[in-house]
Amino acid sequence: MNEALPDVPEVRVVGLPQLTSGFDLVERLDLPMHLKVHGPLEPMGGEQLAQLAEQINLKGRGGAGFPFHKKLRSVAESAIRRGIRPVVVVNGSEDEPACRKDTVLINRAPHLILDGALLVAEALGARQLVVGVTRASTERSMEQALAERGLSDRRGAPIRARVQRNPVRMVTGAAASLIRSIDGGPAIPPGRKTSASQSGVGGAPTLLSNAETFAQLAIAARIGAERYCNTGLYDEPGTVMLTVSGAVNRPMVIEVPTGVPLRYVLQLAGAPPVPQGVLTGGYHGKWIDATTVDEAVVSRNSLDAVGGSLGAGAILPISQETCPLGESLQVAKWLAEESAGQCGPCYLGLPAAARGMEDILNGGGPAALEALKQVAKAVKRRGACSHPDGSAMFLESTIKAFTDDLAAHVLGNGCGRPVEGVLPLFEGGRAPTGIPGGGQAQPEAGASRQKIYVDWTLCRGHGLCADILPEVFELGADGFPTVAQAPVPLYAEAKALRAVRRCPALALRIEEDTRSGPPSRSNLPVLSQGRGRRALGR
Repeated sequence: MNEALPDVPEVRVVGLPQLTSGFDLVERLDLPMHLKVHGPLEPMGGEQLAQLAEQINLKGRGGAGFPFHKKLRSVAESAIRRGIRPVVVVNGSEDEPACRKDTVLINRAPHLILDGALLVAEALGARQLVVGVTRASTERSMEQALAERGLSDRRGAPIRARVQRNPVRMVTGAAASLIRSIDGGPAIPPGRKTSASQSGVGGAPTLLSNAETFAQLAIAARIGAERYCNTGLYDEPGTVMLTVSGAVNRPMVIEVPTGVPLRYVLQLAGAPPVPQGVLTGGYHGKWIDATTVDEAVVSRNSLDAVGGSLGAGAILPISQETCPLGESLQVAKWLAEESAGQCGPCYLGLPAAARGMEDILNGGGPAALEALKQVAKAVKRRGACSHPDGSAMFLESTIKAFTDDLAAHVLGNGCGRPVEGVLPLFEGGRAPTGIPGGGQAQPEAGASRQKIYVDWTLCRGHGLCADILPEVFELGADGFPTVAQAPVPLYAEAKALRAVRRCPALALRIEEDTRSGPPSRSNLPVLSQGRGRRALGR
């Protein structure tokens, strides 16, 4: 259950290999074998390289999908305007438990990645190249590859190249986190968002892209745009690297041309003939159901059109025999633990969302569902990186994809199926606790008899309630709470009381809902309506 994927799982290919060429010959392509398989690579000018990337419609393969040619031109223009040599950064920080495609490339074909990175560095006139990694295996392979090419970080070298090793954390893979760590800071995103193309490593214009992206560029530079575009779809040519795990017999990394049916990829990995759902794009991705799987092909546009996501290239089916909400709850807890702990909406909101999902499974009813929706909505676009946005997207997709199971849990006694733990989570034996830096016993989950009310005649829109109790309150565009009354989850009762006591306008009160079951076991004071509002607000 929840077994971690190895750094280098089984590797398969559909059609003719490009990125995986030579994998059938050796475990790792050192420089001599790399040149035998792929041949030499001639340098290209900056505009020539940008045109090539545009012709093959190359987009970042790390999840964001930003057009590479635009990034290349932006860095070049910024460097020329400021008179500063740019920096090239390869992001090989693959820290999601369900993703291994970049790890496989770094471990088995590191020189293909370096080909693309050095091609860009020479075209831009860069004199510094940094490869960011988080695993011991990728660090060893890339340092060995740099040594095989005679590259080092010594002063006076034509290009200084080194490997930056960071901790295995979800937020480490953010571009801003990697740049900050290269500059000597912690591997977490800074509060201020800046464009790496304008000001990245050391304040210099920085071209940062995913490891697979540089490898794809190296292939295209060798074979040319026309030949590259003969593989795959017209509007998304080439191949894609995918990591397929979850409820499969053979977890694998597979290289496929765009346009291959998703159903065929799942069959190769031994997925259930009719999966209950398939998580596409990884843990910042989206679920699609079994019917939709038959409509989807492997491409960014196709998966977007059916409500899925290519994202980081992870594909995870689950069977009909497992509870999808229970599986998603384990992921939600892991995502909460992976917060950098520096942005309130993420640090507080993601654990609250995980507990909201747990409330639903424990019989919290429609109120628990509504609270989860509100928390997921509240964390979006409020962090220093994309972690809260991606996590919220995953939670919202779960609610949307499994409506029958959701109804069984919200309106009935649950779906009756076990949680099998088929989604890989644990890294190095570390189990998620659901609380950043956690390990403590979980707060009590389930429905509460406490309800919190807003007195609109007193509310002045201070917003303190949303800061203290984000599980319940969200502020609207006018700065006032978006709900007039809401149930309080059991785990948040103490926070609700604190919100009432600290409201500057004394506009909040708590009452007990006597219709919702046996008396509350909490020690919260319960006030009758209209009698003790100001006393509780002191």
